[in-house]
Amino acid sequence: EDPSSSSSMQNSVAPELPGFYYDPEKNRYFRLLPGHNNHNPLTKDSIQHKAMECKRLRLLQEEEKQKKTTRAGLNSSVLLQKRQLGLLSSTSYCRLVHELKVNCMQRRKIEIHSPDSSVAGTNNFKIIVADVACERIFTVNDVEHGGCKYGIINLSGLGKESLTVEMYDNLYFTNRKVNSVCWASLTHPDSHLCLMGIAETPGCASLLPASLFSSTNPGDRPGMLCSFKISTAWSCAWCLNPQADNCFSTGLTRRVLVTNVVTGHRQTFGTSSDVLAQQFATQTPVLYNGCRSGEIFSIDVRQRNRKGQSWKATRFFHGSAVTSIHLMEAEHYLMAADMAGKIKLWDLRTAKCVKQYKGHHNEYALLPLHVNEEEGLLIAVGQDCYTRIWNLQDAHLLRTIPSPHPSSKDAIPSVVFSSRLGGSRGVPGLLMAVKQDLYHFSYN
Repeated sequence: EDPSSSSSMQNSVAPELPGFYYDPEKNRYFRLLPGHNNHNPLTKDSIQHKAMECKRLRLLQEEEKQKKTTRAGLNSSVLLQKRQLGLLSSTSYCRLVHELKVNCMQRRKIEIHSPDSSVAGTNNFKIIVADVACERIFTVNDVEHGGCKYGIINLSGLGKESLTVEMYDNLYFTNRKVNSVCWASLTHPDSHLCLMGIAETPGCASLLPASLFSSTNPGDRPGMLCSFKISTAWSCAWCLNPQADNCFSTGLTRRVLVTNVVTGHRQTFGTSSDVLAQQFATQTPVLYNGCRSGEIFSIDVRQRNRKGQSWKATRFFHGSAVTSIHLMEAEHYLMAADMAGKIKLWDLRTAKCVKQYKGHHNEYALLPLHVNEEEGLLIAVGQDCYTRIWNLQDAHLLRTIPSPHPSSKDAIPSVVFSSRLGGSRGVPGLLMAVKQDLYHFSYN
């Protein structure tokens, strides 16, 4: 062994001493005392936060330098040459082009206009959820005096040079916080919204018409279609399968509730754990569920729940609480993320994990996955406030985007990615909502 290499290794990684921390800049140890106080402001939390903030600022500087690619030798001219020589299939070429585009995305702040000027830009974004066509974004914003404010942002303004969007609020629904939101297609595609709210006790499930947030005909708006009291709700999903028409599911504490909003019929399935994530299949009337226990299972909603009979179909387990699931288009694979920061792709036919996406960070938060199979991309925001993008096929981490704001529990970004932001003629890219700001990462 080379003695010089071992000595340099010791210098680069200083051993950890109980009650002390090592400052690499000053090359010495400092004593740590418990607690935050004026005499000794140094704690492990403050030191860790300072290190994270230095890393974030360094990454922001690298973003401004427009780092082009994460793979050696990957550029547009080489890709085109290989394609013309027949060395790349059209599918591989398209995937690599999307990879290049992801690494060239630049951040621009969006100006938000609202009919009520006193409302715009005063509350922190908590959740943003796009409809299927990505024409509108439903927003949940924290309100200073408690509860949440709901609104809809029209993305049609993204196609212009000056990035502006219109935000419409409905101030009648501000009394409760929201755990989960999904768009619902009842009278026409994405006509309603399912909200899983937390009241004092118990919670509340609501189905609101999206037209409540329209700027036209304010005096002639339909009321809430469906609302009922429930125990604490963690997740919700709308069914687009004709065999279970007009149904939505609610993931509750130790049970699943499937409700037909037209007939009012409800079906309850007991579980051994809280249901934190849900999604319906479209080819079959099957509901997939992810639990706090780490279990993922499916339910055929056509069957009746009878005592003594097992109604769970597919079953497999994560090592930690499952926070998000996404059923792939062909419905043979399911992507799942958990509170240990693991993101896994499961083969539903064999109930085995076939791929892992590394780098995600989560310890306790309910953080969603965003999968775009058309572009071959997986996007997830970590509890460390970094937005990470992976290649869907080979699980390669393509890009890590730092938050424009210092990381904190109340500043975890919420994102939407689409190749058509603003509708069929929209612009591709990533939307990021963090604090009171909305950003667009142009994908061109």
